[in-house]
Amino acid sequence: MEAGGLEWLLVPMQQLVSWGAAGAMVFGGVVPYIPQYRDIRRTQNAEGFSTYVCLVLLVANILRILFWFGRRFESPLLWQSIIMIITMLLMLKLCTEVRVSNELNVKRRSFAAADSKDEEIKAPPKRSYLDFDVNYFWHWSKFTDYVQCVLTFTGVTGYITYLWLDSSLFVETLGFLAVFTEAMLGVPQLYRNYQNRSTEGMRYGVCLM
Repeated sequence: MEAGGLEWLLVPMQQLVSWGAAGAMVFGGVVPYIPQYRDIRRTQNAEGFSTYVCLVLLVANILRILFWFGRRFESPLLWQSIIMIITMLLMLKLCTEVRVSNELNVKRRSFAAADSKDEEIKAPPKRSYLDFDVNYFWHWSKFTDYVQCVLTFTGVTGYITYLWLDSSLFVETLGFLAVFTEAMLGVPQLYRNYQNRSTEGMRYGVCLM
C-alpha cells in the first residue's frame, strides 16, 4: 500500500521535473538578454551591445530549425530556436530605434529600396534594390529592413533545404553549420568591445551563453 502510494506521488513529480527541464531548455537561452534589453531601453544607448550577436543567433537558429526537418530532435530544442529568433528580433527592433534616434547622420540605409514618400528621414535616392555596402550591412535605419533580410535568408536556405532534404550529407552539413555559427557567438561582441575599448553597456550574463 505504501509502495503504491509512493509510486502515485513519484509520477507527478517526474512529470514536473520533466516540464521544468523542458521549460528551462526553451527559455533559458533568452534569460541573459532580458536585463540587456531593459538596460538599453532605460539608458537609450545601444553602443555596448553588438547587433551582430543577433545576426549570429538568427542564422544559427534558422539553420537549426531547417535541420529539424531533416533529422528530428527534441521538441524543446525546436521551441528554443523559435523563442530565440523572436527575442533577437525584439532586440534588433529596440537597438535600431535607439540608434536612429541618437544618430545625427540622417542618411537612410536600407536592405531593400523603398518609396521616398514612405521615408520620414530625408535621404538621397537609393543606389540599387539591395544595399550591400559592407560598411553598412546589418546597420540599417529601419527594423523592417532586418526583417526583410531575415525572411530572404530563410526563404533561400529553406528552398535549398527542400531540394536537398533527402541528402544525409546536406542535412548533416546543415546541422554542423548551425552549431558552428552559434559557437562563433562571442566574436561580434568581442570585436565591439575592442572597438569601444570598453565593456560598458554589455551585460555579463550574456557571456554565459
